[in-house]
Amino acid sequence: MAYKSLLTVATSAQGLLPAVSAAAALATRADAHLDALVLGVDRTQIGYSYVGSGAVMIAAAMDRAEEEARATEKAMTEAIGAQSPDLRYAIDSAVTQLGALTDVVATRARYADLVVLPLPYGNTRGVEDEAVIEAALFEGIAPVLIVPESGMPSTDPRRIVVAWNQSREALVAARRAMPFLRRAESVQIVVIDPPTHGPERSDPGGLLCQMLVRHGVRAEVTVLAKTLPRVSDVLARHLRDANADLLVMGAYGHSRFREAILGGATRDMLEHAQLPVFLAH
Repeated sequence: MAYKSLLTVATSAQGLLPAVSAAAALATRADAHLDALVLGVDRTQIGYSYVGSGAVMIAAAMDRAEEEARATEKAMTEAIGAQSPDLRYAIDSAVTQLGALTDVVATRARYADLVVLPLPYGNTRGVEDEAVIEAALFEGIAPVLIVPESGMPSTDPRRIVVAWNQSREALVAARRAMPFLRRAESVQIVVIDPPTHGPERSDPGGLLCQMLVRHGVRAEVTVLAKTLPRVSDVLARHLRDANADLLVMGAYGHSRFREAILGGATRDMLEHAQLPVFLAH
């Protein structure tokens, strides 16, 4: 499988360049098409108000969202204009309320092989950025590549780490990341504190490694002890030690509600990501 249809989504004119540049470079290398969706988001939540004031507030909020969409579309056009002249792309814009954002994003993501998005946490990011990621993953059923502010140095990451916990999500992520895995120089399947009782107790990560090797992936298994309070901390330290270029992991192993309450490994990794993260659910 190759990524032939890529999608990137921007909700702000600030901080969109790293994700757009990565998406454009990937599309150019794969001779793929890049769709850029620009969103103006009405973030207001109308609760109790005086009679008639709600309509006024909604109209004002939508006007602001339209202004933001125009500014973001201008920034998107400039960012894509700075990419390779061989890039095939299309830019579309829409204005939506926060509650309807999921349907807008999912409609586009369902027909994309890969969605490339900026890191959802930071001074220039808002609640809508995390909503975009979840819409692409859950309702869009698409893999998502998260690009940090430092960007994606290469379209062919040489050293890739696959976080493996025997879950359905982790297996889906490994399958969806195959175009990256097959081109990598080395792929480490990292298992942290594997259970003593389970289907892989005698050979943690062995079956996944076998599957990847049969696809021509240069894969090996690394088993780590949980020497830090959180699994995400152990994984982050290993990523630094291995000088990894890309992390592949399953997203939201628990329900999204539980992840929101407890934090979850997905949020922990993204909050402190220093390298691109490939997610799938």
